[in-house]
Amino acid sequence: MAQTMEECLAFLNGARDALDELSLLAEQEEQLSQEEERLEKSLEEEKKRMADTIQQTVKQRRDEIGAAYEKEISKAQEQLRKVRSRREKAKNEGMKERIANETAAFREEIRDLKLQLKSLMKRNHVPGYCQSTLYYTLYFPCHVKEYLALLVFALLFFLAVPWGIYQMIPERKPLWLMVIYLADILLVGGGYMAVGNKTKLLHMEALRDGRKIQDQILANKKKIQKTTTAVRKDRNESLYNLDRFDDEIARLQQELSDVTIKQKDAINTFETVTKNILTDEIEHNYKAKLEQEEEEYQRATQELRRVRQHRKEKQLSVTSQYGTYLGNEFMDSQKIMELCDLVRAQKASNISEAISVYKSQV
Repeated sequence: MAQTMEECLAFLNGARDALDELSLLAEQEEQLSQEEERLEKSLEEEKKRMADTIQQTVKQRRDEIGAAYEKEISKAQEQLRKVRSRREKAKNEGMKERIANETAAFREEIRDLKLQLKSLMKRNHVPGYCQSTLYYTLYFPCHVKEYLALLVFALLFFLAVPWGIYQMIPERKPLWLMVIYLADILLVGGGYMAVGNKTKLLHMEALRDGRKIQDQILANKKKIQKTTTAVRKDRNESLYNLDRFDDEIARLQQELSDVTIKQKDAINTFETVTKNILTDEIEHNYKAKLEQEEEEYQRATQELRRVRQHRKEKQLSVTSQYGTYLGNEFMDSQKIMELCDLVRAQKASNISEAISVYKSQV
């Protein structure tokens, strides 16, 4: 049965109204989707702020606890270092005093021997430099160290010095080197021989007696060195009256140990108790706002779900009721209005004819 003009217009107007309603639902869905996204972002940001606040507060409190105990530990360590330093100083002073006491006899004997040597040289009219250790090293060596010193003397004055002088000459020639060595031998060697002949020929007996005294002095010096080494290696510290320092060190070590234990206990208490309390307090401070934002977000989500479902149902209804007849091409409000104009102008007697006329005009 053919449709009347009124029926065609009613159908087209119904389709247009349905499409307009569907468009409004789509816009509403888009707005609600954006609102849901905004609320979700705001909620996540608030949760992050809460988490950051918890993290920062916990870290700050933990650091404050650690810093407080570290300060006390540093003080105790500094006091311990000072007491140990004073103890070491007292020990060194005690060792020096002990060494002085145990070597006093040797030092006294050395002083007496030096006086004997001086008196011997004066009595025999021997030059004063002949009583020096250097003289006996150069002219009466009898110990390994003295022979080594004599060797160094020879290398220095008969090798190093001439060669050094030769190196300072701008134009180096072998002849100059020979001249330098000859001059060195004459000056140094001649001086050495002259001093030796002058003293040995005139005062040999006194010099030999002086050598014996020098040997006794060296023997006493070795005894002093041996005693000093023995005292420094001796681990018995009871002679130095260090008990007061040891007591103070023990007290400070115990204090340091106690502070360290308290620090561990404080940190453990913080991690197991205080941290949870701080977290609960901060979460409580954010609770009202988070609940409000969560409620707004859930409300927006539910409204979006409702509108989306309504739009889907409307979309299916419009497609079923109008789309199957008009086709996707004419599921547009503007085109439907133009189809209505064609029907009103009696250029088409039905919708199919109106569609054909519309297409022919395009």
